Amino acid sequence: MAGEEGCVRGSSLTAGRVRSVGFWQGLRDACGLRRRALDVVQVEVSSVCPGRCGYCPRTVCGAHWKSRLMQPETFARLWPLFRESGRVHLQGWGEPLLHPDFLDMVAVARQAGCSVSTTTSGRHMTRDLAEGLVESGLDVVAFSLAGTTAATNDSLRAGTPFEEVLASIRLLQEVRRKRCGVHLEIHIAYLLLASRVGDIPLLPGLMEELGVHATVVSTLDSNLVPGWREECFAPDEREKVLQARRELEAAAAQARGLGRDFHHSLPEPEPTGRCFEGAGRSVFIDAEGRMAPCVHLNLPTTLDDPRRRVFGSCLTDEPLAVWQSAPFATFRAALGTAEPDPACRACLKRFALGNGG
Repeated sequence: MAGEEGCVRGSSLTAGRVRSVGFWQGLRDACGLRRRALDVVQVEVSSVCPGRCGYCPRTVCGAHWKSRLMQPETFARLWPLFRESGRVHLQGWGEPLLHPDFLDMVAVARQAGCSVSTTTSGRHMTRDLAEGLVESGLDVVAFSLAGTTAATNDSLRAGTPFEEVLASIRLLQEVRRKRCGVHLEIHIAYLLLASRVGDIPLLPGLMEELGVHATVVSTLDSNLVPGWREECFAPDEREKVLQARRELEAAAAQARGLGRDFHHSLPEPEPTGRCFEGAGRSVFIDAEGRMAPCVHLNLPTTLDDPRRRVFGSCLTDEPLAVWQSAPFATFRAALGTAEPDPACRACLKRFALGNGG
């Protein structure tokens, strides 16, 4: 396992391990003449993380957590999936920038014709890494926060100081502007807890100060962290949900007035008839190559998890064949029905409605 000192440029993922995109195939992709089967392939390049966020399954699971980095050979096996996806998101249940081959992974996904995004704690940013991220062609880097001040964020996200995250954003912004990296967007991935709704009005000002392009606000899933039930938003907690919605909609309007995007979602009283996670047109691959519908249904633990849903491995089968297999297709087809897989029935993604519908 790699250490936790930060990301260095690796060379074990070489271009020779994947097939190049032909000229005519690339032209068809560029012109939008070929519809890809998936919207997103999410890849857990790392489940290693030095953070100790109280609400994270990694902290809750303790010694049962499996900390590992995805091997280059495993990542290379995903090429057929990348060729069928619009976007590759390089992040799962760990810190992706700890992977020594991270920038090479971005290059491979870009070569497949995908846009590429990642979410980071922001702990490991250096000038060299910032330059590498801008030069790699990465489309989105999202920085995780759970508060709008050091006092509110740091009490929840032990090991990921608020001021350090903001310093990382400023450094990446500085490098992006110097290198005219107009392709790269910087986002905030903001976790809203029920007791911290009062922090929301400060978010648009923070976005403006940092120059970030967008904020995406998410909430906790009580299925993943049972001990944090009071900090979640349940479908039947209408006053709690409505109070948060009022604050979020006001913040969204303010952010739009500043020319910045602001996305959020909260549960409705009844299922919406769709998976807000988009599991019908996406797939999650963990660091060991196992393929699941989404990141919530395959925690990297040694525990016997009744909600785990794994349909195959890219190491033993062709990954596209796994995604197209009858069991996986049946799972996806049931997502929009009144009786989805039991693992999904209480999931808040079935009830979630975002701003804009």
